[in-house]
Amino acid sequence: MSHSFSLHQQVAIVTGAASGIGLAIAQQLVAAGAKVAMVDRDSTVIEKAHQMGNDSRGYIFDLMLVDKLEELIKQIHGDFGQIDILINNAGIGILEPVGEVKVESWNATMLINLTAPFFLAQHCSLLMQQRRYGRIINIASQASVIALQDHAAYCTSKAGVVSFTKVIAAEMGPFGITCNAISPTVVETELGKRYWHGERAEQMKNKIPVRRFASTEEIAGAVLYLSSHTAGIINGENLVVDGGYSVI
Repeated sequence: MSHSFSLHQQVAIVTGAASGIGLAIAQQLVAAGAKVAMVDRDSTVIEKAHQMGNDSRGYIFDLMLVDKLEELIKQIHGDFGQIDILINNAGIGILEPVGEVKVESWNATMLINLTAPFFLAQHCSLLMQQRRYGRIINIASQASVIALQDHAAYCTSKAGVVSFTKVIAAEMGPFGITCNAISPTVVETELGKRYWHGERAEQMKNKIPVRRFASTEEIAGAVLYLSSHTAGIINGENLVVDGGYSVI
């Protein structure tokens, strides 16, 4: 069974890897045998990658610098010699009512949540084509398929992620590259707790059949599955990990 999920001798990139879901994903991939390039604007990513072991490395990078993304990918490819897996995890949530959405917050949300992940996927997929193998996994959100109050920009950005996931899957599938999205419900991270706390959190949990939010380890487990050889036939899907919220 462990062989089915082994990522031995594979190289994975995880964005937003210094904390929360990204850190849990990196830990899960390393445990499965992968070497991980951990990308984050938080400088602690260097030390956390060092602690991770298995020749993992940290890269301090702000995804707002879209014109530097190709340079980042070339550096990682040069450091490791290959890229097998890309996990587009980094994201932001600027929550405003429809009537109060600002151009600045809208543009920032699109840049971090949608534009940067697409171009990271583009640059990585071109390198993956050379070896005719790759896994691209984009962390979207239940907000990609369900409207949430105060989430106009966020919902739009995550719906876009699911959309480009399907296009990449269609175009890159013939090269042995799969591309899938994972759409979690609220996850128990520091970022999630900033908005979902107190009565608001309890009301949300009551809408979820399992009556709780997701853990970072549960999302990381879904990522591990889609990263593995076992999931090789799954392509262009949006795995909604929401405890049943979207089915009722």
